[in-house]
Amino acid sequence: MHVPDGFINAPTSAVTGVIAAGAVAVSLRGARRELDERTAPLAGLVAAFIFAVQMLNFPVAAGTSGHLLGGALAAILVGPCTGVLCVSVVLLMQGILFADGGLTALGVNITDMAIVTTVVAYAVFRGLVKVLPRRRRSVTVASFVAALVSVPAAAVAFTLIYAAGGTTDVAIGKVATAMIGVHVLIGIGEAAITALTVGAVIAVRPDLVYGARGLEQRLKLRVNGELVDAPATAPAPVPAAAARSHRKLWITGLVTSLVLAGFVSFYASASPDGLEKVAHDKGIDKKEEAHSSANSPLADYGVKDVSDARLSGGLAGVIGVGVTVVVGSGVFWIVRRRRTAGPEATSSQASA
Repeated sequence: MHVPDGFINAPTSAVTGVIAAGAVAVSLRGARRELDERTAPLAGLVAAFIFAVQMLNFPVAAGTSGHLLGGALAAILVGPCTGVLCVSVVLLMQGILFADGGLTALGVNITDMAIVTTVVAYAVFRGLVKVLPRRRRSVTVASFVAALVSVPAAAVAFTLIYAAGGTTDVAIGKVATAMIGVHVLIGIGEAAITALTVGAVIAVRPDLVYGARGLEQRLKLRVNGELVDAPATAPAPVPAAAARSHRKLWITGLVTSLVLAGFVSFYASASPDGLEKVAHDKGIDKKEEAHSSANSPLADYGVKDVSDARLSGGLAGVIGVGVTVVVGSGVFWIVRRRRTAGPEATSSQASA
């Protein structure tokens, strides 16, 4: 659903740019509370994994494909504010290095693919885990539903943005019907990928899943014939075995991302994704503009001057994963460091 330059006029693109910048600023502050010794190392990896899986377009209908958006996955694994930053980093890397998603439309893409999907998915997820049984399986089920809802929500958001500033004269009802219809189907793929990934992580390290925290059952004690919650105890220190498990999970995730982007991506569907298909069929793309990074050495997910298509795409995918994990980890390391060196840390030291 990467919106190219030319779909949305300049004033609307500027407004969404302001919205995106404000949301990123708020998310930077919120991420300081979410990032800790568990989520900070994982956040950069989540961004790299989303980049890799977004290269794997899957067929959803005749002549149409879809790919992961990633907002639900990021929000559930590392928190909603950190999730917005994860997807924003991916979109920035894709726009600058791979000419995927217009640079003037970066605000549109961040608003639609990072903010809307993350906010909607996490709201649905939190609502479900409050009513479902307090079990790990419930987290996976809630992840599936949240991801499923987030994709058509993004389609609705695009339709509203197009209604406000579309550069072509196409009936909004037709755009809405086509966008929501195909993205409901794409949402099923998004839901399956999200649920499988969250389920895999929660099976080995449930403490690393941000959305699963606080779901454990409190111990009950019988006092005077009534069941009451047992007093809360201080959390135990993280053992060395858990730290090694954390490193193993990180390495496994990185290797998986490299394999997906460097090898499996070659077998992805070549059909246009949902937005591309709708734009072509309805005429939204009549004023599409050439990407300013069209001459990038990595444009269109291939390495310039490498003639072998499989090698070219694989190298581009590996480079993309590497750059994304480095940039993402750097961003989250800085945010985490500012938290530990900020006023909260200073006040805690003073009170001690």
